[in-house]
Amino acid sequence: MKISLNWIKDYINLNDISVDEIVEKLTTSGLEIEEVIDEAKNFENIVIGFVKEVKKHPNADKLSLCIVNDGQEDFHVVCGAPNVAEGQKAVFAKVGAELPGAGFKLKKAKIRGEFSFGMLCAEDELGLSNNHDGIIVLDESAEVGKPFSEVLNKNDVILDIAVTPNRADALSHIGVARDLAALFDRELVLPEIKLQENEKEVGELAKVIVENEIDCPRYVAKVVTDIEIAESPEWLKKKLLSIDLRPINNIVDVTNFVLHEFGQPLHAFDLDLLADKTIVVKNVERNTKFTTLDAKERILEETDLMICDAEKPVAIAGVMGGENSEVTENTKNILIESAFFRPSAIRKTSKRLGLSTDASFRFERGCNPEITIQAANRVAQLISEIAKGKIAKGELDIYPNKIEPKVVALRFSRLNKVLGFEVAKDEVLGMFKKLQFQLVESDENKSSFEVPLFRHDIEREIDLIEEVARIFGFARIPAVEKISVALEEKIDQTKFDFKLRRQLTGLGYYEIITNSLLNEDNAGYFDNPISVLSPQTIEMSHARTSLIPGMLQTISRNIRVKEKNLKLFEIGHVFKLNNGNEVNSFDDITENEHLLIAVTGKKFESVWYDEDTKFDFYDLVGTVDEILKKNSFDKYLSDNYILDEDKVFDFHIEKKFKKEVVIVGGKVKKKLLSKYEIDQDVFLFDFNLDLLQKINTGEPAYHDLLKFPKVVRDFAFILDKNILYIDVVSEIKKGSSKLLKKIKLFDIFESESLGAGKKSMAFQLEYYDEARTLTEEEIEKDFWNVIERIKSKFNAELRGS
Repeated sequence: MKISLNWIKDYINLNDISVDEIVEKLTTSGLEIEEVIDEAKNFENIVIGFVKEVKKHPNADKLSLCIVNDGQEDFHVVCGAPNVAEGQKAVFAKVGAELPGAGFKLKKAKIRGEFSFGMLCAEDELGLSNNHDGIIVLDESAEVGKPFSEVLNKNDVILDIAVTPNRADALSHIGVARDLAALFDRELVLPEIKLQENEKEVGELAKVIVENEIDCPRYVAKVVTDIEIAESPEWLKKKLLSIDLRPINNIVDVTNFVLHEFGQPLHAFDLDLLADKTIVVKNVERNTKFTTLDAKERILEETDLMICDAEKPVAIAGVMGGENSEVTENTKNILIESAFFRPSAIRKTSKRLGLSTDASFRFERGCNPEITIQAANRVAQLISEIAKGKIAKGELDIYPNKIEPKVVALRFSRLNKVLGFEVAKDEVLGMFKKLQFQLVESDENKSSFEVPLFRHDIEREIDLIEEVARIFGFARIPAVEKISVALEEKIDQTKFDFKLRRQLTGLGYYEIITNSLLNEDNAGYFDNPISVLSPQTIEMSHARTSLIPGMLQTISRNIRVKEKNLKLFEIGHVFKLNNGNEVNSFDDITENEHLLIAVTGKKFESVWYDEDTKFDFYDLVGTVDEILKKNSFDKYLSDNYILDEDKVFDFHIEKKFKKEVVIVGGKVKKKLLSKYEIDQDVFLFDFNLDLLQKINTGEPAYHDLLKFPKVVRDFAFILDKNILYIDVVSEIKKGSSKLLKKIKLFDIFESESLGAGKKSMAFQLEYYDEARTLTEEEIEKDFWNVIERIKSKFNAELRGS
């Protein structure tokens, strides 16, 4: 955004402040200056000179020897222009001047034996035109010694500012002047608005109806009649040209001027072209065609907010007006629009149409609903002055639900703690006064401020602290001579994640990173969806409740490009509602870090000595067991095999710590896979890393190798289908001695041959003692004790007996 310092000086006195100081202060306060264009520097050391004497050069017929006065001293100058004459006032470039059109720096020169201490300039040498017929001869009224930049009105400094999206308040000259007033402790002087309204009420001339009050919370209309369309006065054209805006006519130029003065976009409609002299703010039907001011036809959606008259659309709200209501040379009466539109509504329309304007740029970031009348009155005042218009009495102000400003408290103890040094209370209050924050109440401990509606970025106490820091100035922060650091163990929260990444990549898995925002359908499939306040698209409208949608989308995209054999993992955060379906505070949301691993396709491609081998569930189980074993979690978790399907899995395993499910994984249902156009099996496991890290595994310890042999026994039981694996394991442990060290489920089988509602579960038991060799008798006793206990407890039948 370009800002003219000469223009800014209309609102703040900057006379004794250098451009370098202004640039440094603005940049360090958050308004980064990308470029400084000092127009006067192009004509530095170039002044109005008086030609006191002209005589022939003794050694050259076409050269003259001149004596030129710059208002202080005389200079000998060799000149080759045919039109140079005694008594002229001309443009004189002194030694050291860089000529804009010539591309070189003037030096003292000896020309045909005579020294020349400067140059009388032609138009082309100054970059003003291609004319080189002779030197520039000025009017007799020209002041000798005056910088030529002032004669050309090239004495402005233009700042190109990179305004961040959160600082919409700085998208105007008054907005930047407001920051400068706070930074340099100067007074901000706003333009005085005095209207000479006629007796005719605005309600007699026009009508405004707002149907969509959500996207248009406030709409102000002002009417000016009997205007004369003409070229803008020089002062107005100069202001617009200084920031690279092309003057069009006095009406359009005034709306552009006030936009860049106050930061409030405005639009002028030809009132006589509005059907029934009526404005209706509403959404139109999908596929409605509309031609904008750039003569392009746009196809509208039902989500696009439009400004209509009683019959047709006349403007795309907050973006661009239409050809059918534009101000032309025949316009006599105008309606001035000054509105506040919902930022996300304008942003969606602008992005969808690929149409960005000065107006949409500001509306997207948030304007000031309180300034709409002031801006409309400013436009009406200027049009009355330069277009001889008559201002109708009053304005049409549709503002059904007044937007109330926030009140935010600032504790001085918190301010000093965060900044690390003390800022005087009076200085803090003075800063916020300059920034136009209203003081609500104050005592020795804290002050509360009413946040102006143009500061959409100020929501919390920490935001006020940031304001103090940027206005106070980072250069003023006192140096810290000594810093005390506590010598205590530091916890690296990312260490565990990096360890998992290293282990999984070592096992041949590739990491993916997916979007943490999903559409409502995908987010709601796994849990109650949590909507975001201002989604950019409907595809990113809700926080993810699971990593599974992102994983399946990635698998689907890879399959479409013939990458069908995949081993993938992702570490990311998921969000869940604690209770109910509404979010009233952050306490209603739980955020957990998860790890999701998945395999699909073939484990091995066919070769001459072997056939294709597809991934199966147990390949992934092996990965999970390896990860748990490497991180010493394996002996703390118990398995629960669930053969019944749910909305995600055909079958799955739960790994629990005590009674809490930490890991769940299985074969993904084909119904879910079909949503993502996946036609091959996918197996995945979902780890809750926050719960997993709560397990205290202790420090790794060295253990001697086992010196005595292990004894392994297998058995298989036919049980009722509803009996859980975890319950069987619990009974095995209860019926065994300390000699039993490991229980492994190695087979689950279901068949009609077993009987209705029956299943077979096969276990492997491992026995040993660290201090001795076990006898056959004690193993058999322990083993058969387990078998009898399971028979009795579950009415189970031992297979093969």
